[in-house]
Parts: sequence; C-alpha cells; structure tokens
Amino acid sequence: MRRRIVMSMLAGATLLASALFGTGTPAARAAGVPAEFGADWHDPMTAAPPVGRPHTRSCQVTLADVRFRDFTPYRGAYTPPEGCGDRWSKVVLRLDGKVKGRQYDRLGYLRVGGVEVLRTSTPEPSPDGIEWQVEKDVTRYSDTFRRARDVEMLIGNVVDDTYTGVIAVHVTLTFYAGRPAAPAPDRVLTLADTSDGTTLTTPRNSERIVAEVYATGSGGGCEEFWYLTVADPASYSCKADHGPYREVQIKVDGRLAGIAAPYPHVWTGGWSNPFLWYVLPAPRAFDVRPVEYDLTPFAGLLDDGRPHRVEVSVVGVPAGQQGWSTPVNVLVWQDAHRDRLTGALTTRTATGLANSSVYTPGPQNRVRTEAGHRLTVSGYLDTSHGRVTTTVTRTLANSSVHRWTDDETTDGLDASWADDETVTVGGPGPGQGRGAGRGPGSVSVRTTHTHRTYTMNGATTLGADSRLRTVLALGDRASAVVSEGGRRTAWSRLDDTYSGDAAYTTDVPREQRHAVGTSTERYHLLGPDGCHDRSLTTVQGVLTQDRGRC
Repeated sequence: MRRRIVMSMLAGATLLASALFGTGTPAARAAGVPAEFGADWHDPMTAAPPVGRPHTRSCQVTLADVRFRDFTPYRGAYTPPEGCGDRWSKVVLRLDGKVKGRQYDRLGYLRVGGVEVLRTSTPEPSPDGIEWQVEKDVTRYSDTFRRARDVEMLIGNVVDDTYTGVIAVHVTLTFYAGRPAAPAPDRVLTLADTSDGTTLTTPRNSERIVAEVYATGSGGGCEEFWYLTVADPASYSCKADHGPYREVQIKVDGRLAGIAAPYPHVWTGGWSNPFLWYVLPAPRAFDVRPVEYDLTPFAGLLDDGRPHRVEVSVVGVPAGQQGWSTPVNVLVWQDAHRDRLTGALTTRTATGLANSSVYTPGPQNRVRTEAGHRLTVSGYLDTSHGRVTTTVTRTLANSSVHRWTDDETTDGLDASWADDETVTVGGPGPGQGRGAGRGPGSVSVRTTHTHRTYTMNGATTLGADSRLRTVLALGDRASAVVSEGGRRTAWSRLDDTYSGDAAYTTDVPREQRHAVGTSTERYHLLGPDGCHDRSLTTVQGVLTQDRGRC
C-alpha cells in the first residue's frame, strides 16, 4: 500500500457488498482460476474502444524510448514525419509500457514543445512482469506537431533494494494523411510564466478559444483522496478547512471565467488495495482526460494582442498545502478571412459557492456534504461572417456521505458529482455568413448541452485478523446533445462503470497475503456513428470474461 489510509465503512455498506458480490470471500471460483493471486496475472487492460484509424497513408515517429528509475525527466527531440504532408486526418499517440518486480503506481506526463499531450499513471507489476498499452487521439494538437519540438517525459519512480520495478516505455505518434473530421485548432498555446503570474497572448483573430487543464490530485498525500477529507472538529487523518468539496476554477485577468468538477481519479494503488486494479484500472487511470473550458466569451478581451493573466486554482485545498497539478493548454481556432476581431464580454454572473459539510460524531462518525456552484458568461465577436455571440453556463453539484470509525479500520464513502454545461452560439444565417438558418438575414443558434456524472460508492474494512477487504463501485457517465434551430443534430452517451471486491492479509510478505479479488468493467458508448459495449471480468487476476454486446 502506498498510503495506509483505511477507508471507513458507510452505513449499509455490508449489505451493499453482499448484494453485489455475495458473502464470504469475494472471489467467485471458476474453471482454471486459482484459489488466490499468484506471482503473475493478466496484463492490464481496459474495456474502452481502441482509437479508430483511417485507411489512408500513415507515417510513424518515435517520441520516447526510455526506462524510468528516478525523477529525472527524459528529454529528446521531435521532428515532423516525412511523406504524410502537414495536414492529417488523425494523429494517434501510443504508449507501450512494461515493468516487473515490485513497484508502486506512478504518475507521469508527456509534453511536446511544452504542450501536455498525455497525462497517465502506471499499473503495479507482478514479480514476473506485465505489459500494457495506452492509445490516445491527439489530432487536436496537430499545430504542435508541424514543427520540430523539444520532448519532455517523466514518470517519477524510485528503484532500490525493495522497490525493484524499472518502468520502460516506448511512445510513438502515427500520422494519417487527409483532412480531419472536424477542423483541428489552428494554434495550440501554453501559458507564459511572468513576474505577474501566468499569462496568455492569443492571435488577434481568435474566433474560438478553449482551455484544457489536466487536473490531478497528487500521489501519496491527502489530496490524492480529496473526496475523503474532513473539516474540524471531525477526527479523521485527512483534514481540509471546508471538507471534501473541490472545484477547478480558471480566471482571466482576475475574473472568474470557468468552473468545473474535477474527476475523482483512483490510481492503481488506491483505496488501500492494489488487488482491485492489477488487471482492470479505474476509469481514466491510464489516460487522464483534461477539464475543458470554453473561453470564447472572453475572446473580445483576449484578442487585443496583449498578454492577459490566466490562472487556474483548485477550491478547497487547505491554504499552503501542495497536492494538485494543473497544466494548461489553450486551443485556438482563427478567422481565416480577417486579421483582427473585436468584441466584448457582456455577461458574467455567478451564484455564491454553496458548501455545507456537517459532522455527526458517533460509533460511526459521519460527514454529509452538499455543495455546488453556477456560472454564466457571455460575449460577442464581430467576425468576417457577422456578429457571433457565445454564452456558456456551467452548473456543479456534489453530494457525499463519509462514514468511519475512530480507528479508521472501517471507512466508506457514497458520493456523486454532477457537471452540467450548456454552450449556445448565435450568429448569422445563410444570408449573412456561416451557420444554418431559414433564409436571408436569419439567425442560427447552435446549442451543445453536456451532462457529466461521476459516482463513487465503496468501503474498506480491516478486521482483527489483519484481513483487509475493499468493495468499490465507480461510475464515469456523460451525455451530449447538439441542436440547431431546435432540432437535434448530434448526440452521444457514455457509461463507463467499474466494480471490484478484493481482500488480503496486511503486514505480511507478499506470498503470505492470500489475496483474492474480482473486478468488472463495462464501457458502453452510443452515438449516431455506432455503438461500443464491452465488459471485462477478472477473478484472482485471471480474465474470465471479455464480452461485446453491440
């Protein structure tokens, strides 16, 4: 265990565990499945679909081929591919990793020209060794890949007589000739460090601006388990001034420009039980997705050619405490027919940030948290195709119940986070410029509504016999609907769920742990272009089911 945080059982967690997994030992026996974990298990895998690849000419470039033993970053050079042009229908990043022996889970990043193109974590190895792969569509960073760039990669690691796992990775980019399905950003920018903080200077004809933030709680400290923190006077090992609510905010020149709920990542040593994650990682563990903010309402301000202060902060982190990484990329789409755009920010309204965290002491201590926030920003730009107004409304809500005993030998959480976002873009119809309308002089209105929900429900218990058991269910769900003129033109729905139940004996050598565990992931993605529905189940590290339903 990387951190001896034993999560307390929430009320009714025993009934939940029995309903989901049955009573007694959690690992259901199947033909060919060992009675407990051995010295090796199936290589890590996920139920997510592979990145689709077009059937066009392709070229491949190696970004990194390195073995991580410490906290020294790898530094190399990237050169654009030859033979596939400088416009690509798709760019796919692939990481192949391998490690064996004993090692904790580690966090890592990969940057090209200062642009973060991948944030990841690693699986924990078996003594005999494992291999894993990560694929990511990085077409949106095409602007970065058109020129020679510096490469920096780090998976911080410690190798000594006890922790022997050296992490070897090979990373490539594969470029596919052709035009992308949707226009890639014209520019990919990073923030500049100045004496006044971090600043951003955008092209003066920036028509759409999106910031993405790879927000992650750090490994090894309480902010890795931020959703469990409590405020005084509650007696719990991880404290925060106002409890577990966290919110990732972005500001432009000191003005609140975007809010978002951070995803509750669980790394492969999380919840005190690596046996949950040896084969199936939690959702997003290997491919951390950035939080996105549509900053287009601020484009009228940002397009003046001057540097503007842009800051990202995480609300709820105790003052002076480290624990979050928030690298920022800024994606810009430019007006091809005008060198300079003008406009203004017209509306910026926010509710007060509600955050109630109530502590009730007892045989099982309890903290109930209800929190939320709402922000609306609106602005316009006078473009080559007329005046375009963009309005972004984002509504956040968090509800959780955390229960634990005084000695924290039982500890549990039932939590949910909602992040609703509506982006409305209004501009000229066919008589005046781009967009869909009903006739000359009409106005086109395009609305994109995205609803994200994250859930975490589980408990860890440590018995008098030093037997530790974790039962946990996680959910990563999202739906998006695009409508124009009141008619739905695009939609998608994602439901990625994980459930696991694992137990082992603590404070003994690995061969005496007698570890058992089951885990299941179902990744269900629907949209107008098709369906992906895959379920994976493991027992004692053996893959017992790989089922497709579409």
